[in-house]
Amino acid sequence: MNLLQKNNIILNCKAKPKEDVIREIGRLLYESGYVDESYIDGMLKRELTFSTNIGNGIALPHGVEEAKKDIKKTGIAVMIFPEGTMWKDELVYVVIGIAGVGEEHLEVLANIAERLSTPEAVDNLLKGSVDEIYNIFTGKE
Repeated sequence: MNLLQKNNIILNCKAKPKEDVIREIGRLLYESGYVDESYIDGMLKRELTFSTNIGNGIALPHGVEEAKKDIKKTGIAVMIFPEGTMWKDELVYVVIGIAGVGEEHLEVLANIAERLSTPEAVDNLLKGSVDEIYNIFTGKE
């Protein structure tokens, strides 16, 4: 599974409203062929029901259950905010948009949780280049 494309890793993002970040990361997933454009609305809808901020400076926006029909293939997009961006009432530094076909989203979430389980791992991601971030998530050199 081609989980991540290098053009879906955006470094040095500036703080902006959470809805704008979700639209932007959703557009990356759409333009890369992972989802239909309507999936972005599902991502915004998910955020209304519960915040996708998982702590440790990380947010994982993804679509609501009914938006799963809009997913073409499993993939992620990564946005890095060196100074952080507000997510509800907390600063996040790493935003990872997720589209997971069927139960693959659980595998993707486990992969992310494993790779970013410590503050040091998140810090490495924040300082990483596109290639380094790509390698962290894909395990490729």
